[in-house]
Amino acid sequence: MRVAIGNDHAGLALRAVLIELVESLGHEVVDFGTDELQVADYPVFAARAARAVRDGQADLGIVICGTGIGSSIAANKVRGVYCALCSDVYSARMARSHNAANVIALGGRVVGVGLATEIVRAFLGTEPSAEPRHVRRRELVRKLEAGSDLAEQG
Repeated sequence: MRVAIGNDHAGLALRAVLIELVESLGHEVVDFGTDELQVADYPVFAARAARAVRDGQADLGIVICGTGIGSSIAANKVRGVYCALCSDVYSARMARSHNAANVIALGGRVVGVGLATEIVRAFLGTEPSAEPRHVRRRELVRKLEAGSDLAEQG
């Protein structure tokens, strides 16, 4: 599997650990992060990683900024990307299983290294659920993305 990683300056330290983890799990990293400690704009790096997922250069993505909030918002502006901000293992597993998230966001100043590695393991090790209720809900999200107001839904 190919995993895109994008980070700003606040995600630099966590990125290094996660690249090592992803590679140790036998996956390829497609790196879109900054190597600089100088202030960098998280939307630029999150968008690069998100576009790589959208365009098939990567299967999944990880975006990292100070809180993960900005990167998740930026990544979700890329059509076809479903980014979940995760600060715990359960959320990472459910984001992938129930929501078929293809990108996760982490806060480099919020989540410690040990927890971040467990979050990434859970995300990469979980497949989207084929349960009809989850498939139906994911389809509703795609309809929203396409401009439907879902008024006909109950």
